[in-house]
Amino acid sequence: MSAVPVEMPHEGRPRTLLAVAIDIMDRMPGYRVEIIGDQIIVSPPPDGAHARALTKLMRPFIAAGLDEEETSVVQGVGLWLPEQENPQFAVPDLAVVDNDFDDHLVKLNCYEAVCFRLVLEVTSTQWAGDLLTKVSAYAEAKVPVYVVVDRKHQRLHVMTDPTGDEYANRRVHAPGEVVTLPDSIGAKVTLDVDQILKAGQPKVN
Repeated sequence: MSAVPVEMPHEGRPRTLLAVAIDIMDRMPGYRVEIIGDQIIVSPPPDGAHARALTKLMRPFIAAGLDEEETSVVQGVGLWLPEQENPQFAVPDLAVVDNDFDDHLVKLNCYEAVCFRLVLEVTSTQWAGDLLTKVSAYAEAKVPVYVVVDRKHQRLHVMTDPTGDEYANRRVHAPGEVVTLPDSIGAKVTLDVDQILKAGQPKVN
C-alpha cells in the first residue's frame, strides 16, 4: 500500500498521535490511516492493479476453507499493535483471522493481534514501508506469518517465526515458483508467484 508520513503540528496545544489520526480519518474518508513507529501513515485508495492482485490472492485462501467456521479471510481490518508510549495500529491489505475476532475489538475498528494468523500487504509507490517498517511492527505483535507482494521488485516475501522486532525466517520467491504457506494458518495454501505478480501489474494498452 502506498503511504505518506504525516508530520505532527508544532504550534498550539500538543495533541496525541491518536487524536491527529482520528482527525485525518474524519477529513479524508476513503484514505487508510495508520500509526506505526510513532508516525502517522496516510495511504490513498489503491490502484486497480493492486485491487486485482488482492482478488487473486483471496481465492486460494477461500478455496482452502479458511473463510469457513474457524477463520475468516478479510480485507482492511485493523490490527492494534502492542502498547507503546503512544497507541499504534496497522491496517493490512489482507488477513486471515480467527472467527471470534469480533470479541477482540479494541477501538477504531482495530482488533487484538492475538486473533491474526496471517497478514498480507501488496506494495504500491512507497514499497519500503511494507518491507521494513511493517516487518518490525507485525513481528513485535507476534503475527505468525507475514506475506508481502513486492510489485516494485517482482518478488513474493514470506516471513515466519516472529522473534522480537524481526522474523527469524524470511524467504523471497521469484516468478515461476509455487509457494506453500505454513500450516499454522489453518490449511494448506499454495500461491503461484507469477500469477499474483502479473495480476498486480497495470495493464498497458
